[in-house]
Amino acid sequence: MTYFWRLIFSVIIAFSLAFLTPSANSSLLANTQIPSHDFFKLGVNQMQQGNYQSAIENLTLAIQMQSDVSAAYSDRCLAYLQLQDYHAAIADCTQALNLAPDSSQAYLNRGLAQYRQGNYLNAIADYNQAIALTPANFRAHYNRGIAFAEEGNYSQAITDYNLALTQISPTNTLLLADIYNDRGLAYLELQNLAAAMKDFNLAIHFNAEDDRAYFNRACACERSGDILGAMHDFSQVIRLKPSNALAYVNRGVANYNLGYYQRAIADLQKASAYFEQQKQTLAYKKTLYLLKTVQQEISSVMEIASL
Repeated sequence: MTYFWRLIFSVIIAFSLAFLTPSANSSLLANTQIPSHDFFKLGVNQMQQGNYQSAIENLTLAIQMQSDVSAAYSDRCLAYLQLQDYHAAIADCTQALNLAPDSSQAYLNRGLAQYRQGNYLNAIADYNQAIALTPANFRAHYNRGIAFAEEGNYSQAITDYNLALTQISPTNTLLLADIYNDRGLAYLELQNLAAAMKDFNLAIHFNAEDDRAYFNRACACERSGDILGAMHDFSQVIRLKPSNALAYVNRGVANYNLGYYQRAIADLQKASAYFEQQKQTLAYKKTLYLLKTVQQEISSVMEIASL
């Protein structure tokens, strides 16, 4: 039983700071003569503090007062993205692009909203536009690579990941880990286990606390027949994220294949308990069935051994 983690590079909020000065005081809202750019500044300030709903309200006021400012639509698009209102995000980014057709950031953000709605081809089209405007935009290459992977075009995804890796700072180790992890997944889908293992090793090198890279490397070990290595990496996943039920399932299967029957039963029991706690009903039922099957097979093995 093998499961893969998929990463999506979260949008890096790049605010349009043309009007930004030191934080506006909220008491300004009482002044009916507030110009639109003050509402814009308030919206940006709220975005920076993570108050996305308040940001939307202030940016909406700015737009109502002056509807031809692309930056206001673009920043409100970002707020909608954070609140997972992708339909509204797409509408705002589209309006931002109507006002400023050369905004690569708006294409990038609309592409992300399209991706999260499952519209992968539309996302790729937007990333193409972002790359045409800013060819060295590593975020566009990375996100396009992920969209290509969702479409099953793993070779093209790897090409984009390669380009992204050449365009980011070597000091950005967490992002490097993410890209190597995703490239490793693409290689794994192409059955290139050696390349996948190399990338997962690099992902762990750059971020040794990311349970996802260990999980994916465990899956690569499993496919290559290295059951002991898989068990070790699933243990690392559990160390970093003790509630990861999938890791317990996979480690349980590995333990069973290695002949550690009681450990296998303990892992599957733990997995079923977490699935039940997390209200993952189907996974819970499947794990219970697997547990029952393993217990029956172990019982049969023991009976044969006692003859």
